[in-house]
Amino acid sequence: MKLLLFAATAGLGIATPVLLTSNPANVLLQSRGELSAILTCAASSWPPNTIGEENVPQPPSADLESILAQVDPANIEATVRKLVSFGTRHTLSIQNSTTRGIGAARDWIHAEFQKFADASDGRLSVETVGYVQEVDGSRILFPMRISDVVATLQGTEENRLYVVSGHYDSRVSDPLDYESDAPGADDDASGVAISLELARIMSQPQYPLPKASIAFVAVAGEEQGLYGAQFLAQTYANATPRVNVEGMFTNDIVGSPKGGVDSASSDPYVIRLFAQGLPPLQVENSAKRETRLTIGGENDTPARQLARFVKETAENSATGMNVSVVYRLDRYLRGGDHRPFLEAGYPAARFTEPHEDYAHQHQDVRVDASGKQYGDLPEFVDYEFVARVARVNGAALWSLATGPGAPRNVRVDTSGLRSDTTLYWDPPVEGYDGGYEVVWRPTSAPFWTAVLDVGAVEEATIALSKDDVVFGVRAKSTDGLRGVAVLPFPGSR
Repeated sequence: MKLLLFAATAGLGIATPVLLTSNPANVLLQSRGELSAILTCAASSWPPNTIGEENVPQPPSADLESILAQVDPANIEATVRKLVSFGTRHTLSIQNSTTRGIGAARDWIHAEFQKFADASDGRLSVETVGYVQEVDGSRILFPMRISDVVATLQGTEENRLYVVSGHYDSRVSDPLDYESDAPGADDDASGVAISLELARIMSQPQYPLPKASIAFVAVAGEEQGLYGAQFLAQTYANATPRVNVEGMFTNDIVGSPKGGVDSASSDPYVIRLFAQGLPPLQVENSAKRETRLTIGGENDTPARQLARFVKETAENSATGMNVSVVYRLDRYLRGGDHRPFLEAGYPAARFTEPHEDYAHQHQDVRVDASGKQYGDLPEFVDYEFVARVARVNGAALWSLATGPGAPRNVRVDTSGLRSDTTLYWDPPVEGYDGGYEVVWRPTSAPFWTAVLDVGAVEEATIALSKDDVVFGVRAKSTDGLRGVAVLPFPGSR
């Protein structure tokens, strides 16, 4: 492949340093007070750039704008209230009733997905998969079938999949109480409603098939130990060939922008996205982890690159939301259904509302002596907010699935001491006919700040030192859509 050299004198028409923002997609979030300049990322933008351009958000396509416009808060509310109507959806609850328990909820979810499949002209397929979980000495008191409902929109490319999930099981104060009513409106009928609503819209024949497949999922067993997600992640990982899950999102507790102390905080246009740092050692061995730490790549794991992509594609006027990326696996010492996917070696992240209200989460339904209502009830869900979260998911998923995959074997030349940086990579798939972009940012910046379109090559030399910035390489298809960036590791041609 042709070697390209990009430098300040390369005729790019940029004579002065480009001012680069540390947050290229910060569209809607209002400032909450001016910080001293010494603490802002603008003060950490050294070295100055005389090449490339500012990295800006990817605008939604016409199809994506149409998809997002279809998201209906009324549908989301109907789903949440229907799931609440089953009384309890505890994983250990009854499974042979049509009106109560987790079995009734499972069958209703399958039937809803099937309605969308029947109207999809064969694009969407639905299956309920599962296994019998034996007693675990903790939260599984007796053998119980764990079932996941999976609706898959088939893409045009082989073995490339994105997953969006919510969990349909629920609980009250005692995690072993499988008989009391457990409404689970926010936790997590809200997340299931997003899976259903996006499946309804994206499977419509009026839209082109995406390149990658999308699985819209409702899992069980989350409250008892992430069992449903664990089963699904391992099913994909142990398939022959291994299913190439390029990204997974769980929506768990996405029903309200209000919470905090005395429920006094509200951010109706913010959704948190939790993204893990260092992968588990069973995924990235100790040698590769040592290399990652040596090159300063601990903030550039696949999960965090996925989160950066969400920030750039799902934070805009079409979603009406700001994505607050949190560089942490989950809330402090807590977990969710993205974790089993991460442990299976798949990039995954968690969407969660900006402020949790613990009076309406994992609580018996009751009113205390002061008149305060407890319980995860549907009246505490903000359905317009959930609809906006659905649009964030829709924007990210459609942009991922219609865009190119990630370049493979991305590496940086370390054969000698140089003031410029040479990068090499392999195409996402054999026969890929698109181009590539090199992105970079100061080491202290959270998001990509600069970009350079290098065209349809697999090698480029950039007039910046790898000592001073973090580089990434991403694919850019012939229609201009981006893929997820990949951190280069030391290597050679």
